[in-house]
Amino acid sequence: MSKILEVKNVEKYYGSRNNITKALDDISFDVSEGEFVSIMGSSGSGKTTLLNCVATIDRVTTGNIYIDDVDITKLKGIDLEEFRSYKYGYIFQDYNVLDILTVFENIALALSIQNISGVEIEKKVIDISKRIGIFDILNKYPYEISGGQKQRIAVARALIKNPSIVLADEPTGALDSTSAKKLLNLLEEMNKEINSTILLVTHDPYSASYSNRVVFIKDGKIFNEIKKGNSSNKEFFDRIMEVVTLLGGDT
Repeated sequence: MSKILEVKNVEKYYGSRNNITKALDDISFDVSEGEFVSIMGSSGSGKTTLLNCVATIDRVTTGNIYIDDVDITKLKGIDLEEFRSYKYGYIFQDYNVLDILTVFENIALALSIQNISGVEIEKKVIDISKRIGIFDILNKYPYEISGGQKQRIAVARALIKNPSIVLADEPTGALDSTSAKKLLNLLEEMNKEINSTILLVTHDPYSASYSNRVVFIKDGKIFNEIKKGNSSNKEFFDRIMEVVTLLGGDT
C-alpha cells in the first residue's frame, strides 16, 4: 500500500525565548492508504497539536509532513488553500455545520469551490447521504436535527470530496453513547467499504478500538504503537487498555 501520510522528525515549540514549551518531540510515523489509525494520549500529551500540524491549522517548528508525497510544511497561500480543499476531509467535535443552510447545502458546500456542475454536485450529495443514512433529512436545517445527525453531515461533507485522508478530532466527544457508537460504526464501514484513510485523535479507548492501529503519545513523544490484526474490537479494546494503564494520565 502507498503512503498517504508521512510525519518525519516533527517538533513543535510554543512560547518565547525565556518560556518555551516543547509540544512535539521528534515525532515520526506513517499512515498507508486505506488505514484507520488512532492517535491516543492524555490531556496535554501533544495529540491535538499533532493533528493540527497535519491539518495545516498549525505549523511545525522543525521536521516535515508529507501528504501524497507533497511536503505540506512548504505550502503557503493559495497553494495551501487548494491543497486543503482537495486532499483533506475534516470531522471535528463541534460539527461545524451552518444553521442558515439546509443539510443538503451544508454537504454541497464542500464541493462549491471545485469546478463541478450543479447536476454533479446534487448527484454526489444524494449518493453520499443515502450511504450515510441522512437522505431523508436533506431539506431540514441543523437546528431541526439531533447531534448525531449533525455529525453524520460532517462525515458526509468530509467524504464527498473523496479526500486522500480524513482527519477526525474527538468526533464522538459531543455525542451520547448510542450516537457515538453509530458514528464509529459508520467510520469503520467507510474505511472497509470505500477504503477511506482515516486519522482519528481521541482520548477514548472505546473509539480507538474501531481503528486498525493505535499510536500512543506521551509528553510529545511516541510512547507505543499497537496493531489490531485479526482481533475483534473487544479484544483490541482490552489491549489498548493495557497500554493506557502503562501510559498513565487521564486518558
